[in-house]
Amino acid sequence: MNLNGPRRSTTTDDENTAPVELPHVLVTVAEDGTLAAMVDGTPFASPDGSAWTRATFGPLMDAITKDRAIAVRVEVRENDGSVFTDILRTRKPRRAAAPTENPVPETRRSRHARRMPRLAEVTAGGFVPGEDVAVATIVAHTDATGTGETRTLIDLDDLPDGTHEVILFGRISGTLAVRRLT
Repeated sequence: MNLNGPRRSTTTDDENTAPVELPHVLVTVAEDGTLAAMVDGTPFASPDGSAWTRATFGPLMDAITKDRAIAVRVEVRENDGSVFTDILRTRKPRRAAAPTENPVPETRRSRHARRMPRLAEVTAGGFVPGEDVAVATIVAHTDATGTGETRTLIDLDDLPDGTHEVILFGRISGTLAVRRLT
């Protein structure tokens, strides 16, 4: 029995509106890793005439969504027959901060933003393809690939001092992998 009444959304309908019919983006991955993109059945070519590749997937999505100004439904068809589907939502517009007369003191976070991260790669297998994989000391989440493997990069400076191991936990499969950071 709910004594608090119905839940109410904290956002207004105007903030999260999306067209009823989202543009459909179909990306087909060739065996050599090149991508063929179509938007609502129309081919979407690279502006410089080069081929889209896995490495340029982000810029491809930015170009199609006009830097996330429009929401789209994305379907990626791998050459092994697997299919991944997602909806890329729009970004909320950022409000410009008013300039202040007093300089803002440097914080730990602002110092942290300027440094180059020290990364460690952690891999493990046995996960369900596409499942959410928790990275513990929970510093991040990642997804399993179509082959059931996962990969994550961990910024060593984000870990508590003395951390020498991380845990990868498959939220669906229950697969648990403990890996030593080297």
